[in-house]
Amino acid sequence: MSGMQIFALISCVAGTGAVIGAVVSNEWKVTSRASSVITATWVYQGLWMNCAGNAIGSLHCRPHLTIFKVDGSLQACRALMISSICLGSFGIVFAFAGMKCTRIGGSNEVKAKIACVAGAFCILSGTCSLAACSLYAHNTAAEYFDPTIVAAKYELGTALFVGWAGSVLCLVGGFIFCCTFRFDNVNQRPVHQYTAGSSNVNSWRKAKDSSKLMQHNEVGTTYNKSAYV
Repeated sequence: MSGMQIFALISCVAGTGAVIGAVVSNEWKVTSRASSVITATWVYQGLWMNCAGNAIGSLHCRPHLTIFKVDGSLQACRALMISSICLGSFGIVFAFAGMKCTRIGGSNEVKAKIACVAGAFCILSGTCSLAACSLYAHNTAAEYFDPTIVAAKYELGTALFVGWAGSVLCLVGGFIFCCTFRFDNVNQRPVHQYTAGSSNVNSWRKAKDSSKLMQHNEVGTTYNKSAYV
């Protein structure tokens, strides 16, 4: 059980790290403008800024102008990704307290409940990041296949795949923590013994012993009377 919890903790830590890497990355969607290899230019867009680079190696980034002019779906992705990082961090903290191999958290029953809470936080973290990356990818794909848009067509960037991988890791770690909580409840369930049958047997044995004792006393009394006569 401790090995499963360690694997779940590693998954949650790796997933949260991947989500953080996706948030700070600017390659959520990318497009290339190239008439030749020498004059190739790439444009990247992320949650916080836009960047442009060329084949020479120069890269220039500019943050989004103001939060009030940013599209609503982009703001929703920002909120979901930040929530994912916060929930994943809380899940990791609770996971350390709920693991059996640590000395904090209290008794085994309390640690099992804390591990379940950690699993819930990790699941919520993976769900938020999965929703944010999927929403951004859907909008990018819709713009790419929209024939009415004549501007530059953007494709899915590397940050989206990193975010999806982090979401899966957080979900896997959270489900493992919840499963360990279930197994602990099964192992710690008290076993109730049926004592009615044993009480009947004991009463029957006592009645049998008392009857034997009475018979023995009667035999002894008869022997004494015969000896007296």
